[in-house]
Amino acid sequence: MGATLLSSVVAGIRYDLRTLHGLWMALAFPQLRESHPVMGRWRPETTAQEAAYRGWAVLGGIGLLIGYPLTVLGFAIRFYVRRLDRTTTRLGVVGTVILAVLVWGALTAVARLRFSPEGFLAVAAAGSVAVVATVLALGFARLGGRLTTVVFAYPLAVVAVFLPPVVAALYSPTLAGVVFPESDSLAIWLLDSVLVVGNLNALLRARFELVGFAYVGMWSGIAVPIGWTLGLLVTLANLVRPSGDADEDADA
Repeated sequence: MGATLLSSVVAGIRYDLRTLHGLWMALAFPQLRESHPVMGRWRPETTAQEAAYRGWAVLGGIGLLIGYPLTVLGFAIRFYVRRLDRTTTRLGVVGTVILAVLVWGALTAVARLRFSPEGFLAVAAAGSVAVVATVLALGFARLGGRLTTVVFAYPLAVVAVFLPPVVAALYSPTLAGVVFPESDSLAIWLLDSVLVVGNLNALLRARFELVGFAYVGMWSGIAVPIGWTLGLLVTLANLVRPSGDADEDADA
């Protein structure tokens, strides 16, 4: 059983690597798309073509060192996105919206009992925004088209999931102990890696302090790039493995 599983995983990795590298090679050498299964695969005919072909192949191999782990991450994200999509399909748009209202309504009710009036109003507002974001995310997803889903639906879904807990954490020591340390770690990673471009990290550190409602601003600000990143990773996974066979097998 273990050997069979390992063999299946290795075969899947080989297939993915061949597909990704083939797509990369076809960018510079579109003749590869026209290769005939009987006549054989197109090969470079001149010395210049051979050198360019081999150089491009090496660059593609180096790119796979970065691109393939991202593809694997895309497979994992796609698996959970499809499970979520199946759930929303079973519930329907109205049922999903009602579920969002119940979940964030329950959080608002808890805030009414335990938080100050200011905290209650803040959580209620965040829950309302999350419900509206849920409606919009479902709407854009149902419109169809990968571009619309990636650009609009994914960021709105991130807002719908993360905004109410972050706001509630401002008034709950229990939630704050979970949300704020993780937010701090994410902020430090972004500042020390992604935002080093153009010295943006120094500018943000000089002008902003991550306290209070700055956490809300942080999550609101990164919801769009997080959503786009998730959508692009799923798109990459779909490009490498268009069928849902792997996910369906995992569900079974």
